[in-house]
Amino acid sequence: MTAQLTFSRADMTDLTTLVGLYEGAARWMLDHGIDQWKPGAKDERHFRRLIESPSEEVWLVGDGAGALGAYELWWSDEQAWGVQPPVAGYVHRLMTRRGAPARTGRALLRDAERRIAAAGRALSRLDVVVSNPRLRAYYEEDGYAVVGELGDKRAADGSPYGVLLMERPLGPGVC
Repeated sequence: MTAQLTFSRADMTDLTTLVGLYEGAARWMLDHGIDQWKPGAKDERHFRRLIESPSEEVWLVGDGAGALGAYELWWSDEQAWGVQPPVAGYVHRLMTRRGAPARTGRALLRDAERRIAAAGRALSRLDVVVSNPRLRAYYEEDGYAVVGELGDKRAADGSPYGVLLMERPLGPGVC
């Protein structure tokens, strides 16, 4: 990556950008036969709720010419992980704009991990839908390990789907 990346916490002026990033990623998945994100499933209300939440954050990365990607950082995820002590941060919806420089996704993940570690938490956690082995491999190559499986996580419409629970320890020098 040659351009200087800047990270900023999303605010209400970023809603259209966030929806656009989600839609682009969802359409790419659909075009490539990946049954995961659905176009139209995350609108401005979704991102507004997260931006206003005291326990969830949305972060953008840009290169000076516009947004290249974003991710959600949650401080708890009871639906997937149950009630947990405050030892982890939970990364959701890691998304990059089509055509973003190589390794933009990894830069987003490293940023999330730095924020989790800076909050004094020792683990970065995420979940991966079981029907997406390519995404599982992406995270495993980055040091995440499967630590469990949840067969009945619920989509916004109430339908169940299975996820693999993955985590990566964050120690000194990891990020």
